[in-house]
Amino acid sequence: MTEWQAVDHMHLLRIVLPHVTLGAYVPQLVGQLEETGSTSGMKAIRLIGQELLAILHKSGEPTATSSVFLSLANHKSDSVRCWSAYIIGLDNTLSLEEKLAQIRKFAADHHFGVREIAWMAIRDSLLHDLNHSIQLLSEWVLDTDQNIRRFAVEATRPRGVWCKHIDALKNEPARCLPLLTPVKSDPAKYVQDSVGNWLNDASKSQPDWVTQLCDEWLKTSDTKETKRIITKAKRTILKSRTEQK
Repeated sequence: MTEWQAVDHMHLLRIVLPHVTLGAYVPQLVGQLEETGSTSGMKAIRLIGQELLAILHKSGEPTATSSVFLSLANHKSDSVRCWSAYIIGLDNTLSLEEKLAQIRKFAADHHFGVREIAWMAIRDSLLHDLNHSIQLLSEWVLDTDQNIRRFAVEATRPRGVWCKHIDALKNEPARCLPLLTPVKSDPAKYVQDSVGNWLNDASKSQPDWVTQLCDEWLKTSDTKETKRIITKAKRTILKSRTEQK
């Protein structure tokens, strides 16, 4: 987070855009950032992605295959790749299947910041048809790449971090069992943490359901991985019980 807040996106725009034939748009984008006070952090990343998407649409080329987008998406700067993830996430000319196909690269990025932006950029699109999204992501939790598995879980967290809550999953967390069950004993701590946090989110509105699920998992999956997930999942429940004594 300190790194994100320290990035000067206006300076980065001045350096990067001329190299991808968008130098003429630097004053426009810098002006937008200054006008809205979005010069750093999440607000800047989203706004730049939004403005770049509008610019790319004017070219008439399909966004995801344009040479400009590909240059940005493969840039050595993780901040520039974050802009690119939002270009995909905000592009409503793409179907959900197309968005997922294009966001996958960012979900598997080597930099943690790009991976976080990837799910944030597409989360709103996933909410438009939650059942279909869960169906599509059910294949992701079976992937050999832990980053892809983690993306599917993190993108659907009921309360999430730095994003809007998903009321449907706060009320009916069982809808996401197709995503949670396959990773209930995932070997990667990165995925375990996400599953545990997902269930901890759910426990704040549906504690009995989370408790029952954890009990079931322990009966069918008595592994150290599952136990670690459950410890994270029940932390709010245990804290509440302690406070009530």
